[in-house]
Amino acid sequence: MTKKNETIELGWNFDNSYARLPEMLFETLELNPVQSPELIFLNESLATSLGLNIQELKSNNGVQVFAGNGIPEGAMPLAQAYAGHQFGHFTMLGDGRAMLLGEQITPENKRIDIQLKGSGRTPYSRGGDGRASLGPMLREYIMSEAMYALGIPTNRSLAVVTTGESVIRETELPGAILTRTASSHLRVGTFEYVSKWGTEEDLRTLADYTLQRHFSGFEDESNRYLFLLKEVIKRQAELIAKWQLVGFIHGVMNTDNMTISGETIDYGPCAFMDTYDPKTVFSSIDMNGRYAYGNQPIIGGWNLARFAETLLPLLHDDQKEAVDQAQEAVTGYKKLHHNHWLAGMKAKLGIFNEEQEDETLIGDLLSVMQKSSADFTNTFRALTFEKTEDTAINGSDEFAQWYKRWQERLSRQQESKAASHELMRSSNPAIIPRNHRVEEALDAAVEQGDYRVMERLLNVLSDPYAHSEEQEEYTTLPEPSDRPYRTFCGT
Repeated sequence: MTKKNETIELGWNFDNSYARLPEMLFETLELNPVQSPELIFLNESLATSLGLNIQELKSNNGVQVFAGNGIPEGAMPLAQAYAGHQFGHFTMLGDGRAMLLGEQITPENKRIDIQLKGSGRTPYSRGGDGRASLGPMLREYIMSEAMYALGIPTNRSLAVVTTGESVIRETELPGAILTRTASSHLRVGTFEYVSKWGTEEDLRTLADYTLQRHFSGFEDESNRYLFLLKEVIKRQAELIAKWQLVGFIHGVMNTDNMTISGETIDYGPCAFMDTYDPKTVFSSIDMNGRYAYGNQPIIGGWNLARFAETLLPLLHDDQKEAVDQAQEAVTGYKKLHHNHWLAGMKAKLGIFNEEQEDETLIGDLLSVMQKSSADFTNTFRALTFEKTEDTAINGSDEFAQWYKRWQERLSRQQESKAASHELMRSSNPAIIPRNHRVEEALDAAVEQGDYRVMERLLNVLSDPYAHSEEQEEYTTLPEPSDRPYRTFCGT
C-alpha cells in the first residue's frame, strides 16, 4: 500500500462519491499486481492540472499506483456495472478490465475519475483476463490526446506503464496499463443496467447523482429528469457534430460507450477518415457499416432513445405522458445536431452570417470531394490557404463552378477576407492522427521499444491549428494499398 505521507507527496486527493451509490452499481476490487512495471508515458500537463506532483509520479511510488500494485490513501478501487446495446443487441456488461481508483479533487475543485485500464480481472471479466497489450493502450493515449487538442470533449490519458508480463491474444504481446481520466464514467449503459435490474428508487438515486455531478441549474426545473434528458441530448448532439467536422469515426458506438457527460470514450477501433466517403468504416467487427462515418449522427439519436426509455418512470406518473415527453425531447436531437454541424461547416468555409443556400453550397462541395476521392482534412486545409491545386478536387468544371459560388458567397458578408481566413484557420486542423502515422508510431514502440516516433507525433498533434512547418510532413497521405485499413478493439 502507498503510505499516507507518500499519497500527499504524489498529490492524490481522492473522494469516492460513486461508491456511495446503490451497491448494485459496482463491485469493490482487490489488486491484481504485476511483476515489474515501468513508466512509458506520463502526461505532465494533465498531471499538473490534476494537482499531482510530476517528479513523484515518476518515482517508484507513482509507478506502483499506475500499475495497480499500490493504492493511494483515500482511493477505493471498484469496477462499475453497466449494460448496453452492442450493435443493437442488449447485453449485460461492466468494467471487465478497468478499475476506478476514485475521483481526484483538483485544485480548481473539479471532480475527475481516475481509472486503470488493463489492470486485471474483475467480476465482469467473464472469460477475459482483464489485461491489455501495449499497442492498444498507446493508441488510446494518442487518439484521446489528439481529440483533446482538437477541442473535442474526451476522456484523457494520464500515463501508460508496461507490466513486465505478456498477454496472449493471437500472439504473445507485451502487457500494459493505461491510466485515464474522465469527468465521469457514467454511461447510457449505466442507466440501462439500473432500468433492467434495479428499482425505481435506484434509478432516481442514479439520476439525482448524475444531475449533481454534471448539470447545474436542475434545482430550478419543474421536471429535473426531463431536464437531464434534454441536457444529455444537447451534449451528444454537439459532440457527434464535432466528430463529423474532423472526420473522426468512433467505430463502436454501442450505448455503453456513450457517456452522460458528453465526452468521447472508448478508443478501440476508432480512426480518422482520409478520403471523404460517408460509408467509411474501419472497425473489423462492424461488418455491415452500422457505425460508418455517415451513420454516426443517426446512431447517436438511436442511443439517446434508449437513454430516454430508461427515464420513463421518472418523467411522469402517467406512462403516456412520460412517453410523449421523451419522444419530443429525442425528436429535437436531429435539429440540434444539424445546427451544430452546419455552424461548424460554415466556419470551415469562412462563413459568418446565414443565407438560405449555405447548406446547398456545403453539400455540393462534399459531393465534389466524394466524386474525386478527395482527402477530407487536406481539402479544407487547401481551401483555407488557397492552395487547391494540391487537392484531388482541382481541375474539374464542377469544382470551378463551386469555387466561384463560394467566393461570391464570401463577398456578401460584412467580415473581411482576412477575418474569413482566420475563421477557417481556427476551424480546419493542419493535421489529424493519420492512420499510417499512428501505426508507424505503434510499430516502433511495440516492435522496437522506440518511443521517439510516438513522442514526435504527440508533439505535432498537441496544437493541430498551428499550421506550422513542423506539421507539414504529417499532412501527407499513405501510399496506395490494395488492402483497406482495418482497426481492432484491442481486447
